[in-house]
Amino acid sequence: MQNDIFLQACRRLHVHRTPVWIMRQAGRYLPEYRAIRSKVNFLTMCTTPELAAEVTLQPVDTLGVDAAIIFSDILVLPQAMGMKLIVEEGKGGPRFSEPLRTAADIQKLIVPDPCQKLGYVMDTIRLARKALNGRVPLIGFVGSPWTLANYMIEGRGTKDFLSIKTMMYSQPSILHALLDKIAQSAIQFCEAQIQAGAQAIQIFDTWGGILTPDDFKEFSLRYIEHIVRSIKKPDVPVIVFCKGAGFSLKDIAEIGTDVVGLDWTIDIGNARTIVEGKVALQGNLDPALLYAPPEKIREGVKIILAKYGKGEGHICNLGHGIHPDTPVEHVKAFVLAVKEESVPYHSY
Repeated sequence: MQNDIFLQACRRLHVHRTPVWIMRQAGRYLPEYRAIRSKVNFLTMCTTPELAAEVTLQPVDTLGVDAAIIFSDILVLPQAMGMKLIVEEGKGGPRFSEPLRTAADIQKLIVPDPCQKLGYVMDTIRLARKALNGRVPLIGFVGSPWTLANYMIEGRGTKDFLSIKTMMYSQPSILHALLDKIAQSAIQFCEAQIQAGAQAIQIFDTWGGILTPDDFKEFSLRYIEHIVRSIKKPDVPVIVFCKGAGFSLKDIAEIGTDVVGLDWTIDIGNARTIVEGKVALQGNLDPALLYAPPEKIREGVKIILAKYGKGEGHICNLGHGIHPDTPVEHVKAFVLAVKEESVPYHSY
């Protein structure tokens, strides 16, 4: 492979500089993406391997990032399990037309064969790997059971999470049954992605931070750990990103993952102390800083690099996904700043 510093950093091995990639890097802020998106809807992009692979490669070509992440959506897994996913233009994002409310609803869901129900994702991975031709590694991903359950029960993105929290507190056994079924599905999905050519897997737990520390362990982390330990392989690093769950950073570092992603609310230097060298760390620039002038972005990068300090095990990224109206030139400035400013931290 021509550039494998991302994989080396995931394993906490020595690299000549800090690798960098960006969550949601294949997306709306890129003119190349918008050109394709203007012709087809979002789900068509996700389910057409040729288009999804093209979008996957765009940030590698445009930005020079050190890893590609497959273009897809975390909600394709619930769809494959039997949920009816609707994506309507300009109507508040994706939603499920029939949210889960009862044990009977959950019972109807299947643990899908990913090669049958999600074969387009694996085809995208194979096409992207071929097109990348070893330039950088390719990351596959899945949503955490807790995060997917939120969308499946609420029906869409929400601010109060009342439906899932009502189920969690009043009928926890029903919620556990759902989380277990999602975890089983996620394991098979991740395994299929790896077999198709994904060289790392990231688990996105977007909504873990809405839970108390105890509830996070019971309803989110235990299922993430099950996935991690089931799919873990020596040559395929696993990244766990739990937004807003810095209160459980030490526990997250204990579940067998190779890398822990950090949101921007955590001091990366303190995080490095907490994890005690057990995992690599990924992050954690505030995505909003990319609206600032390039010199301010470079200052932010230098602060993160300095806080992490010398040594192995850091992958630079944002603390969450890039905002869709972020100026492309500012994103390029972020990537370039990491490449230039991180060299002294590895020159020893």
